[in-house]
Amino acid sequence: MPELNLWAVLVAALASFLLGGLWYSPLLFAKAWQREAGLSDEQLQSANMGMIFGLAFVLCLIASFVFALFLGPRPPLALGLGAGFAAGLCWVSASFGVNYLFERKSLKLFLINGGYHTLQFTLIGLVLALWPAAPAAS
Repeated sequence: MPELNLWAVLVAALASFLLGGLWYSPLLFAKAWQREAGLSDEQLQSANMGMIFGLAFVLCLIASFVFALFLGPRPPLALGLGAGFAAGLCWVSASFGVNYLFERKSLKLFLINGGYHTLQFTLIGLVLALWPAAPAAS
């Protein structure tokens, strides 16, 4: 297995999780996302938010870990940003787009969710690229 900096992976996961918190908050897209996803206030209030947030963080951790495996240790900044943007836009968002077409979901929902994942992977790539190299073992 390639050498990974687990602290960088953890921080990248936390950064992408916090981005999601901001992205889907009332400051940005909460109401539009809720409307386009077809979720009522009652549905949101009755959800097990501890489980949802906990599992969302685990999924961010998995995404960050596997993306770190893909990029390799301490990728150059251009690779981290470029591969992150491309993965978010062309792999994740494009895959959502295929599903959304068949499920007849709105363009607005696609743009909200696709935009988040494009920025999510760009941010993960940025953190992994900027994280200082681990000191060499003696």
